[in-house]
Amino acid sequence: MDVRGVHHAYGRREVLRGIDLRLEAGVLAGVVGENGAGKSTLLKILSGELAPDRGTVIHEGRFGYCPQSAVLNDALTVRQHLEYFKVAYGLSNLGRAEEVMGALQFSEYADERTAVLSGGTRQKLNLTLALMHDPHILLLDEPYQGFDWDTYQRFWDLATWLRDEGRSVLVVSHLAYDAERLDVLWRLDGGLLHEQTTERAAS
Repeated sequence: MDVRGVHHAYGRREVLRGIDLRLEAGVLAGVVGENGAGKSTLLKILSGELAPDRGTVIHEGRFGYCPQSAVLNDALTVRQHLEYFKVAYGLSNLGRAEEVMGALQFSEYADERTAVLSGGTRQKLNLTLALMHDPHILLLDEPYQGFDWDTYQRFWDLATWLRDEGRSVLVVSHLAYDAERLDVLWRLDGGLLHEQTTERAAS
């Protein structure tokens, strides 16, 4: 993914003031910043949900987007969500979805309606929907919200596995959790990205 000169403002408030970002294949990256710094705006632009005022975003390959708030239908079961997205993505089977569900250990909820799921389990489904078409680029907005410690660790194992498979993973958060796992870390401040040093990048 190649991002050049992205600007965006809400009225007179300029949130992004020239974002440049290059996300290579096989990289686990992070963007951190205070609340209101423009992280969600940046992710919406990267995913195509929002058009920038100026600048370009180029994707090479399939991408998946996991927004901070899960967009789920409480009347449907987990399996019905998977079947719906299988058609939307044009998939022949649910193999990848089942693989992700196994990694996150919530396969037993397949026939439960999402209305009765805990916040953490809803987020597992949210992540599965973003990953089930095997994207080359994965954009994650506070992806571990509501996870218990065990699931949080499994999330990072999954992210590392995706990176090792040659996928590009971008995790956006207001805090630099587990920065030592990241290859690249940027801080969004003043509408610009500032690269930070991580233990992994330094080693």
